[in-house]
Amino acid sequence: MACHKIFLVVSLMLAVSLVNAVEFSVIDNTGDSTGGRRFREEIGGVSYGEQSLRSATDFIWRLFQQNNPSDRRDTPKITLIMENSKDVAYSSQDQIHYNAGSLVDDSGDIRRGFTGVIYHEVVHSWQWNGGGRAPVGLIEGIADYVRLKAGYAPSHWVAPGGGDRWDEGYAVTARFLDYCNDLRNGFVAELNKKMRSDYNDGFFFDLLGKDVNQLWREYKANYGQ
Repeated sequence: MACHKIFLVVSLMLAVSLVNAVEFSVIDNTGDSTGGRRFREEIGGVSYGEQSLRSATDFIWRLFQQNNPSDRRDTPKITLIMENSKDVAYSSQDQIHYNAGSLVDDSGDIRRGFTGVIYHEVVHSWQWNGGGRAPVGLIEGIADYVRLKAGYAPSHWVAPGGGDRWDEGYAVTARFLDYCNDLRNGFVAELNKKMRSDYNDGFFFDLLGKDVNQLWREYKANYGQ
């Protein structure tokens, strides 16, 4: 029992040290804008931004079963740039650009909404994309799947069973992937691993024994769609 506890403590310490090996940076370029003030005063500013990047990374590694550095993309640094721009957020070359203006009219739990977006965007720094061949809808769906499993899905998301195509992206695909993961625990992690250097729809058959379009039809029928 004592040896087991020691092993658990050492494993946790190793996990923390590996997360600390990645550099997390937050740049606040919002000035005195309304969104910038809400970021600093209601969300927690740079300090909470760094905390969110770190916690998202740790969660993603565990969900993707990326226990060793060799399992992951080489991502030495993730930067969050808060700015006054358009839309909500996007990720490019491990830089997350977040429009503080999107916070202005947020009347809900502003910190929770912010954190959910961060989790989604950080996924793009760690997921595999099939050497660029995976459908964009699947890539975005996996990112939203992580947000869903982390408990940050917003109330306005499509309900389970909604959508027109399995690779429609975002919440639609996230809900479908959640269904697939219920069929085989760890499915999304295994799918991500298979997407390290290539992609084809046959990965679904390899892992679940059914064509992805058949899975989609069964998913829709399961929710009476």
